[in-house]
Amino acid sequence: MKKSMLRTLSVSTAVAGVAIFQSPVSAADGPKISLTIYNSNLALIQEQRPLDLKQGRNKLEFKDVSASIRPETVSLIAPDIGIVEQNFDFDLLTPEKLMEKAVGNQVKIVRINPGNGTQETETATVLSVNNGVVLKIGDRIEVLRADDVPTRVIFDKVPENLRARPTLSVTVDADKAGHRDAKLSYLSTGLSWKADYVALFDEKAKKLDLQGWITLTNESGTTFSNATTQLVAGDVNTLENPVQPQWQAGVRNSKMSSFSPGSGGSEANRALADFYVYPLKEPTTVADKQTKQVGFLDVTGVAASKVYQFYAPWFQSADPPAHADLVVQFKNSVNSGLGTQLPAGVTRVYVKDVDGIPKFVGENHIEHTPQGSEVSVKIGEAFDITVQPTLVAQDRVNFFRSRYQMEYLVRNAKNEEATVLIKQGGLWRDGKVIKESHKSSALDAHTLQWSIAVPAQGETKLSFTVETGW
Repeated sequence: MKKSMLRTLSVSTAVAGVAIFQSPVSAADGPKISLTIYNSNLALIQEQRPLDLKQGRNKLEFKDVSASIRPETVSLIAPDIGIVEQNFDFDLLTPEKLMEKAVGNQVKIVRINPGNGTQETETATVLSVNNGVVLKIGDRIEVLRADDVPTRVIFDKVPENLRARPTLSVTVDADKAGHRDAKLSYLSTGLSWKADYVALFDEKAKKLDLQGWITLTNESGTTFSNATTQLVAGDVNTLENPVQPQWQAGVRNSKMSSFSPGSGGSEANRALADFYVYPLKEPTTVADKQTKQVGFLDVTGVAASKVYQFYAPWFQSADPPAHADLVVQFKNSVNSGLGTQLPAGVTRVYVKDVDGIPKFVGENHIEHTPQGSEVSVKIGEAFDITVQPTLVAQDRVNFFRSRYQMEYLVRNAKNEEATVLIKQGGLWRDGKVIKESHKSSALDAHTLQWSIAVPAQGETKLSFTVETGW
């Protein structure tokens, strides 16, 4: 039904009584709510609700559940009751819906004559609401006018399956009458969170100041008031969003976060299976259609450094030379001034200019990072440092193994010496170094790293031979 047809339409209803024995929960002593919000647009809502039941069957209506509830996940637990049936009604009461449900039925049309103010009431049968309202009044067919003539449509009752707001109704069988506390829990989409960080980097002092914000977004259709809130870091597998395997090679992007600011530890972080749960310090209200930011991290003096690095995922040549990545790097450890489990997010890096004013120099996303890991935030590419890889030779040792001879020419156009980290991926089963011009270290089972010093206005060549199998 077009909105223009409703400009002069008001709706009146006389609602028939509905015999439902409900749990009386007022706004003042409403349910105690706990939110557990995951990264994947999913939340677990747990509520403690007081119920007053009669013996036998009771129909309970919960009118303030999430509009994005997954009904199949609902659990209602209370002493001495059994669940008979549950329904989630999400067809919301609107003027358009009332007219749609009235097709084939009679309504009363009330018009006021703008000339003399007299009121006229007629009984009409609603024939159609497709692109407008078509009525049968007596022997004539009339289209509900969208002009300035004040018009009201009066309905006898609200259809049973229309709700003013999404409603979960549960029919229970109580062994005995009386008061009891019930626990209602369910999963809902429409709630999510993410972490964002601001890093102020001092290259000369080799220190980093970190501030962190948690951004909560509620698009569930429901406001959750004074809710105890926990955030789960990690990718929880669901059938709607299955977790895909990820091959992490080279630098692991990670994020900085700690819900006990400045603690240098993870006492406030609670393990849940192989995930970490971060509780907010105090209950918070998350309104529908709201984005809320909560500060959670403020740490100064974290040991950090600027590094140049180049990552090659495979053994191959490249022409022309590539610029090395410019990276701010620090260790997620207590000794460095941090040391906690870090949820994924975006880190934005600032550096003070000659006037002492912080200026933005780059940002990058980092993945969930456990305590003790190295964190690298790529902020751009180094203009004066390039790396040119060359595959010198590739030989088949046997059916399962191959040998690769690589050279990396690293050039430095800066007026000072620079150290460049060369990271070589592509190692598979039983990968090993046959010979090398510089000493390597193993980052993981698939990646080697070399630290190459390059003189000012000069170049350095790294050469190595590796053998790997599959």
